[in-house]
Amino acid sequence: MKPAATTAAALATLALTAGCLPVTDTAAAPAEVAAALAALPITPEDTGFHYDRDDWPHWKTVHGTCNAREQALLDQGQGVRADDQCRPITGTWVSAYDGVTVTDASKLDIDHLVPLAQVARSGPIENGHRVGPRTWSRAERERYANDPDVLVVATARANRSKGDQDPAHWLPEQDRCGYAARWIETKTRYRLSIDQPEHDALAAVLARCP
Repeated sequence: MKPAATTAAALATLALTAGCLPVTDTAAAPAEVAAALAALPITPEDTGFHYDRDDWPHWKTVHGTCNAREQALLDQGQGVRADDQCRPITGTWVSAYDGVTVTDASKLDIDHLVPLAQVARSGPIENGHRVGPRTWSRAERERYANDPDVLVVATARANRSKGDQDPAHWLPEQDRCGYAARWIETKTRYRLSIDQPEHDALAAVLARCP
């Protein structure tokens, strides 16, 4: 199989993996994920880009009265019951990053798997010019910020310990193989870059995946 076809096959598998929530039960083989990682452009972070969270509209209404945050809670919980404003009032959630079981939705955060600030700084260089998120329209930024495939229910403790860090500086306690696979899939799908330490950290995780 030619390299391009190999990468295409890997991405097809990763696209299926990305639909699995929470960040567990990854179906992509390590070799396929590694092929997708190798295809990502390695570029230093775009530190010259001014990141402002307000420029990334999030929690838009996505279904009925449910916004993207509420919909994530409905999709990733068990036995969830919501009020007429789509606010979950009962349910059980297992935090994807640390495995903690939570029954009070107010104690949960919704994390962007690749944080907004990381996306903003992930711009490949083409023909000597930085491209990618620095050129995105507000609608494109809103699309990412509300993409259900990048939203992860996690405890506030786990999410805030992660912050805006990439895998070179933070990895979850649970299912690091699945986390790495979805990180790579997200960066591939949105045509983002990675920096060298980030690449090396992801490669180290994949090297230990069964």
